[in-house]
Amino acid sequence: MRNDARTDVAALWATFKDTADADIRERLILNYSPLVKYVAGRVSSTLPQTVDTADLISYGLFGLIDAIEKYDLDRGIKFETYAIARIKGAIIDELRSLDWVPRSVRARAREIEAAYVALETRLRRIPSDVELAEEMGLSPDELHEILSKLSYASVISFEELWTGVDREEHSDGAASIPDHDAHDPVAMFETEEVKHILADAIEHLPERERIVITLYYYEGLTLKEIGKVLGVTESRVSQLHTKAVLRMRAKLPLA
Repeated sequence: MRNDARTDVAALWATFKDTADADIRERLILNYSPLVKYVAGRVSSTLPQTVDTADLISYGLFGLIDAIEKYDLDRGIKFETYAIARIKGAIIDELRSLDWVPRSVRARAREIEAAYVALETRLRRIPSDVELAEEMGLSPDELHEILSKLSYASVISFEELWTGVDREEHSDGAASIPDHDAHDPVAMFETEEVKHILADAIEHLPERERIVITLYYYEGLTLKEIGKVLGVTESRVSQLHTKAVLRMRAKLPLA
């Protein structure tokens, strides 16, 4: 964004916060609307094809409007960072309210997490899919079928992995980010500790799962793009992503 464009947007923000003018709000919505399309695209890559991206965009738009209404210019947080969390939260909350993932599927996810913990404790290594299936009394094919279903439920942020808090319990993670000028030694220590724990959990993932997590969360690739890199189908990448998330949730003491 050019400097003059930034100046124009800054002026819009100042005017809107002073007057709450509806026309100014509409201009801000139009200016930041690409964020909604970006987030909706990322979320849709983890969902069944039956979920319409246009619906996700409409859900996310409410999150953008909410972000514009509640954004505090004095907090020192970049609006895009704040808005993306709000947009994604609005999309996920709406999807969950529609019961798009059955409770039985989520219950299976918890069972797999528990099985991972039991096996890793007993074997002192990462269990194979065959061992996991045996632990759960399933055939390998039945396990893969469950993982395919769980891939539709694996919309998750690293914030949820770090805190172990579901969006239903804590819907405003970005709003809780402290002012960058205020240094809290305890918070800084806890944040660094969590980063080390998460990094260690990723490091101990099987190679392909580690690659998927790295490319998806750090490089910003879609599941389809990761499939091309690894030479596998998008559905296979989705399964690898799901297994990686479940392994990390099972491994993290905060999850």
